[in-house]
Amino acid sequence: MQAQLGSFAAFRRRLYIVSLMSASRRNLAGRFNAHRDESMEEDDFKPAPIGAPQPSTEEQRAAPRRRVLKKGTIEFGSEAIPCTVRSVSASGAAIEVNSPLWFPDRFVLAVDGERRPCRIVWKKERRLGLTFE
Repeated sequence: MQAQLGSFAAFRRRLYIVSLMSASRRNLAGRFNAHRDESMEEDDFKPAPIGAPQPSTEEQRAAPRRRVLKKGTIEFGSEAIPCTVRSVSASGAAIEVNSPLWFPDRFVLAVDGERRPCRIVWKKERRLGLTFE
């Protein structure tokens, strides 16, 4: 009988602790909702007026680009590093290099027998953005 009373007392203590935790969570949720309601006003949810300027989804490049998948070569000095041309336009290209080797900011890009001097405009992991000079 004593063992049953001991386990019942332990059960009641656990139940009391759980009820305190639940009350604490409800209090925290209530404070959060009150703060949220104060900080969000009706103006936050109004749609943009008709005719208002919308963010542009058009490309903002000097020349339109074409997606391609061609083998190319980065040439500088007596070195040549293979690359893949991903997109090309009249003013530049985006290429991907498989090799983590260093190469200069200015070099010659050779694709399909055509050689064009260029310089790096941006780098992102293995991709490079080039502008033709």
